Amino acid sequence: MRASLIAAITLSLLPYLSFANKLTFEDRIELTRGLTAEYATVKVLLPRSKKPLDFDTAGTWDKKQWDAIAKQTGPAARTGDSVQITRLTIDEDKLILEINGGIKSGGHWYDHVQIGMGTTTSPVSQGNSNATSGTYIAVLFHKPLEPIKAAEVKKMLLPILDFEKHSATELFVDTLTPEMKKAIQDKQVTEGMNREEVILAIGRPTHKSRETKDGVEFEDWVFGTPPGKITFVTFNGDKVIKVKEAYAGLGAEVADPSTPK
Repeated sequence: MRASLIAAITLSLLPYLSFANKLTFEDRIELTRGLTAEYATVKVLLPRSKKPLDFDTAGTWDKKQWDAIAKQTGPAARTGDSVQITRLTIDEDKLILEINGGIKSGGHWYDHVQIGMGTTTSPVSQGNSNATSGTYIAVLFHKPLEPIKAAEVKKMLLPILDFEKHSATELFVDTLTPEMKKAIQDKQVTEGMNREEVILAIGRPTHKSRETKDGVEFEDWVFGTPPGKITFVTFNGDKVIKVKEAYAGLGAEVADPSTPK
């Protein structure tokens, strides 16, 4: 009898026990108010995607998967761009953020109508001007949501979205390796750098030139003007493959300081 009574009480309490740690109505209001319409600066490339991009609360995401999606559908935002959370959906174990209105399209009946004479026709509508270039991010908790504040969610999203005001350059530098940061700080160009990193290190080139050898295209950036140090940086694609420095001048007016006297 006693065992039956305990079992009955337990069953009656199950609905309350299962929701004990879940979000309250007030929690949901705070999250919605604290995140909806908020602006952030993008720290990584965000692909356009109808399916929400998975982002773990530990601050990790599948970079290869995001890159593959971006190659297929294009970017919704690039590093340094400002985006807005336009809608928040609270699910049992995740938060879904709609970015810049998501991906919507509102077509018209005449979008597929063509006019013309004979065999020459053209569409009445030249494309859908109502399409947006947003995306969606799913913040995965992997368990039923517990009470959490909007500020905590913003902190979780920091690897990809910065809700504080920082420049695009600061955000880009934050993504670099310690070795690359030191090279830029020392104003040194190293092999493997991309164009943005070279510009951060020594500025914009005074001259650019391109040439093709054996079907491979190379681009040379030249820094400096004689008399003085001239730096030649050669790119294959977006990566530096060669760095060469020379000292140009008239006679002995300018000499390579590395040369012993």
